[in-house]
Amino acid sequence: MKFLKNMTIAAAMVAGMGLCANTALAQKKDTILIGEINSYKALPANLGPYKKGWELAQEQINAAGGVLGKKLETIFRDDNANAGDAVRIAEELISREKIDVLTGVTLSHVGLAVTDFAKQRKVFFLASGPLSDKVVWQNGNRYTYRLRAGTHALAASVAPAAAKMNKKRWALIYPNYEYGQAAVAAFKAELTKLQPDVEFVAEQATPFGKLDAGPVVQSLEDAKPDAIFNVLFGPDLTKFAREGKTRGLFKNREVVSLLTGEPEYLDPLRGDAPEGWFVTGYPYRSIDIPEHKAFIEAYEKKYNDYPRLNSVIGYATVKALAAGIAKAGSTDTEAMIAAFKGLDFETPFGKMHFREQDNQSTWGIHVGRLAVKDGKGAMPEGEYIDGTKLQPSDEEIKKLRKVD
Repeated sequence: MKFLKNMTIAAAMVAGMGLCANTALAQKKDTILIGEINSYKALPANLGPYKKGWELAQEQINAAGGVLGKKLETIFRDDNANAGDAVRIAEELISREKIDVLTGVTLSHVGLAVTDFAKQRKVFFLASGPLSDKVVWQNGNRYTYRLRAGTHALAASVAPAAAKMNKKRWALIYPNYEYGQAAVAAFKAELTKLQPDVEFVAEQATPFGKLDAGPVVQSLEDAKPDAIFNVLFGPDLTKFAREGKTRGLFKNREVVSLLTGEPEYLDPLRGDAPEGWFVTGYPYRSIDIPEHKAFIEAYEKKYNDYPRLNSVIGYATVKALAAGIAKAGSTDTEAMIAAFKGLDFETPFGKMHFREQDNQSTWGIHVGRLAVKDGKGAMPEGEYIDGTKLQPSDEEIKKLRKVD
């Protein structure tokens, strides 16, 4: 009797385990699970809005019936701004969490690490925001696509305006890691094409996140440049802008600056925002197209807050994933790779697509001048440059990207 009782208990346990497995399987069939990796703790001003934009898009898609009849669900993981941690987390998401799609990343060195991971593990990876062009060019692979425009496009978007300033002596300041180095190299190349007699008289390559603003500003002042090209962002940008203003570094000098017109970076500066700088950014109040009006209305209604550029990036990443999965008919890696080639997808900046030659989207860039209004920095208006106009020729891409 005891034997029969134990057998009954064992059978019940097996049945229960089977029921749990079936339930989990049913849930899995009803859900497309996305694994998203990013530097949430290191870049809260960027990635708080990014996650809000992401969740808004996911909510809208699910409310409309999901993708392939399934709901989207996202597991968000923090990479601690560390490439090794990002690779470990990517492996956990695939092996343990059984995600269907891998995406995310903002910092360039982390993006390069996950790009290589995708190649080694043969998994589809949509990089949402790393700016290093190596993600799609020198280190690119068939498994990796990128949403946001990179350093070459950023430099190409501001170089014509810089050349029209007709300033011969330029100083350069940038964070001394992949993004900063690549952005400065691209700007030098683009400006030299347009203005062959340009001179670069000073360079300050500062440790990322550890800017000693006083000596750096003084060194730039001592070089007596006619203009400055800045690539600093985050707390480094805030320190540089305030110290430079205090010491008069920017008086009667043109400054061209990447990213500075994004609300993420203007908000901390408040009234100390540098007026007149020519920047890339996000003039969210003046973008007058239906797609953006609908986005900003939905975003402000949900969060009672205005969007940042990273809100748009998070939102557009989900839209691109949804469009790609729908076109592929599944989340199979090879099907996703094929579907993303030339894929059209909707964004708050209008329709875009992924280029077949390098897996880069045609994400565009807004450029314009900074102003201070009501004690707060702003990019009141800007010109939108389509991403198709900011990339190298196909011949140059072939030399850079050695991928089948």
